[in-house]
Amino acid sequence: MAGTACGESEESIPGLDSGSPPPRAPLPGILYFGFIPPGLRPGHVRKIMSTFGEVGRVFLQEAGERRRRPGTQGSRGKKKGKRQRKSFTEGWVEFQNKAVAKRVAASLHNSPIGTRKRSRFHDDLWNIKYLHRFKWTHLSERLAYEKLVHRQRMRAEVSQAKRETNFFLQNVEKSKGLEKLQEVKKKKGQEWEEKHWHFQQRATETEIQASKAAGLRNKAWELRKVAEHHRKSQSNVTLLAKIFNPSSEQE
Repeated sequence: MAGTACGESEESIPGLDSGSPPPRAPLPGILYFGFIPPGLRPGHVRKIMSTFGEVGRVFLQEAGERRRRPGTQGSRGKKKGKRQRKSFTEGWVEFQNKAVAKRVAASLHNSPIGTRKRSRFHDDLWNIKYLHRFKWTHLSERLAYEKLVHRQRMRAEVSQAKRETNFFLQNVEKSKGLEKLQEVKKKKGQEWEEKHWHFQQRATETEIQASKAAGLRNKAWELRKVAEHHRKSQSNVTLLAKIFNPSSEQE
């Protein structure tokens, strides 16, 4: 009896009799959403996707046109206190089981987002793709890289704006100095000579081709002139030979 009870207790513990390792935890899978209709927010996406399986992290990329300072035109609606709705361009959803993610991508792709006719998303279709061997760290690295590139671009634009502003201010100061100098010379009775700047514009492609064609025509005309002069000189030589050597001509 004791042995039987002991045997039953050992059989009740999984993995002791077979010697096989315990099953591994399922790997997560990530879905990419190429289109997010206006009004669809991360909470809505999580709620819809949770009906198919356990959802982990959800990230939706905001549209760049919405990023305005608070208080500027477009940050609020016509009515006071009514904020403008966020709009998103793309998104990523992480499922705890990649098999579930694959099934969701295969079944929902190109299907209507809203199941009811009265739904505002009834005419919009899902654009879903399963990302093979894609991890959430890859997305984090991509977002960090894009953020760094955006900062560098903004820094370059700010520095360019500062250079243009400094150049403008320097020219303003120079013009003020020239005006003062002109007033001083007028008071002294001296004449003020204004400087005129002349810049030679670079020739266009049409002008370059036209000048080349004119050069070729001039060269051809010179060659024809030389050939005609040579022909006339040859005719003069034969005429002189006839005059001064008639005997050779008779022979």
